[in-house]
Amino acid sequence: MNYEFTHQPSYTHLVVSLDADESIIAEPGAMVGHSPTVSIETGTSRDGLLSSAKSLLGGESAFANSFTAGAEGGTVTFAPPSPGDVMAHELEDSTLYTVDGAFLAATEGIDIDSEIGGLKSMLGEASLTPLALKGTGTAFIDAYGGLEKIELDAGESYVLDNEHLIAWDDDIEYSVERVGGLKSTLLSGEGLVFEFTGPGTAWYQTRDLDALVSVLAPRLPTQQE
Repeated sequence: MNYEFTHQPSYTHLVVSLDADESIIAEPGAMVGHSPTVSIETGTSRDGLLSSAKSLLGGESAFANSFTAGAEGGTVTFAPPSPGDVMAHELEDSTLYTVDGAFLAATEGIDIDSEIGGLKSMLGEASLTPLALKGTGTAFIDAYGGLEKIELDAGESYVLDNEHLIAWDDDIEYSVERVGGLKSTLLSGEGLVFEFTGPGTAWYQTRDLDALVSVLAPRLPTQQE
């Protein structure tokens, strides 16, 4: 399999070239187009590969689309739902955690695990529902806006707003905290934050989609108008 990114960094497309009988899994709605030699199968995939993050907190599970090339190979183009960038992350018998909505696609050899133990309650409080991408292969993660990487040395820390966080590796340690007390939380416009401590890596997006919605909502016409 080969891949390339086009229209970076604001409106990134992921173009994947598949060899004969190769497959790639993608979130529903991510496909832009594909060659006629590629077939699509929709399901929960192998062993519930894409158990939706919603199911972690008791919601409904989602389906994934599997794209498989025929004997001649083929190409598939994907795009995230919001404008922004996409990154590729190589896994070698390791784990990458992502927030719900940041997962775009993954190659064969990567399972998406919903059994994340204590992360459920901790991240649920931060309105995040995590996915654990495990195995060996390539995972593609998307962001609203640009993508930034934070690489922390042992003992080094960094604090990220929960609305900007999109992914972190399984080496890094973290805790979820409120910004100051209740008064600070209400007046600062901030809510919960993640404090990461190295060694390890975390990734964040440069824009907050919820913040954009809050800016646009008062300007949208209502039924009364």
